[in-house]
Amino acid sequence: MDVKDKVVVVTGGASGIGKALAEKFAAEGARFVAVGDLDFDGAQAVAAGIGAAAKAYNLDVTDQQSVNAMVADIEKLHGLVDLYCSNAGIIFSDAPDWTVISCSDAKWQKIWEVNVHAHVLACRAVLPAMLARKSGAFLITASAAGLLSQIGDASYSTTKHAAVGFAESLAINHGDDGIYVGCLCPQAVVSKMTAGAEASSAAADGVMPAAEFANRVYAAMQEGKFMIRPHEQVEGYFLNKAKDYDRWVGGMRKFRRHQLATTGRPI
Repeated sequence: MDVKDKVVVVTGGASGIGKALAEKFAAEGARFVAVGDLDFDGAQAVAAGIGAAAKAYNLDVTDQQSVNAMVADIEKLHGLVDLYCSNAGIIFSDAPDWTVISCSDAKWQKIWEVNVHAHVLACRAVLPAMLARKSGAFLITASAAGLLSQIGDASYSTTKHAAVGFAESLAINHGDDGIYVGCLCPQAVVSKMTAGAEASSAAADGVMPAAEFANRVYAAMQEGKFMIRPHEQVEGYFLNKAKDYDRWVGGMRKFRRHQLATTGRPI
């Protein structure tokens, strides 16, 4: 996947990894970068920094009409979407009692809509045209939590597992149709989501600078990789999990106990 002269969409593009990806794609020669986010002021700032080859959209990724309106505007002004980077995501912890039933039904519904169903809505908006021309690409941001788990974040871990599953289905069912799919599974990256969480279990291996993250992601895309793990250690953890699932679960329980003893929180 090469973005040179391509029309690209990045959702959740106002900050963090979305911002870094939008800027990276522009630097690599994308013809146009759409920066979509509910944080419209932030999206406008990112687009302004990129220049004339970008535009901000006030986007609700959980609303098909909002997604369709953005895509229609892009197609009218710049042509069909070549790469849709479905990156927007949210997180709710298991606080205050740190049980897996802490989150309300409303939070479970919201995180499902943003972290999973938004990818479906994105495909509904642009996949038919990609299939018709046998060309196109999706980059779906899941998380290392979707391959492993994230302690103290049951709803986040669950929905990120589902995001990986959807990305797999997209790649399996439409890879032969000329569609590239990248499933992005990072650990902690400098962003609003990780701010103040430097001592959390998610940041145990450090917090990667966003620019370095974007460079690693794009290099993997150029190699045509489906599974993109910018943090090298994630592959080893995943292999350990697959080799002995019971031992892995026991290790994660031990890690949870360590976090509680060290920080007073399992997360």
